[in-house]
Amino acid sequence: QVQLQESGGGLAQAGGSLRLSCKASGNIFNIDAMGWYRQAPGKEREFVAVISGSVTTDYADSVKGRFTISRDNVKNTVYLQMNSLKPEDTAMYYCTAPVEGVDYWGQGTQVTVSS
Repeated sequence: QVQLQESGGGLAQAGGSLRLSCKASGNIFNIDAMGWYRQAPGKEREFVAVISGSVTTDYADSVKGRFTISRDNVKNTVYLQMNSLKPEDTAMYYCTAPVEGVDYWGQGTQVTVSS
């Protein structure tokens, strides 16, 4: 079992920044990739960013150049630095980690961007 706990969400103005954190606990030794998804009201959950165990990253087109995913393996934590925020970035942000065929998810952290 893996537990994921997000933090760092909140309210930001357009053009501002927020940094999300996701701390993993439990069976962390089998964690390789970790990622972020988001879900806005009335919309499906969508991919935001992913980072592999070898620190390869990938981003959704909508956030490329604005968001940066990173990880600290000592702290078992993955981060999402969000810059140049837009109102359309408003969503619940979820951390995820696939481990041994099971997709684990955190409870989510709300990000609200005002115009």
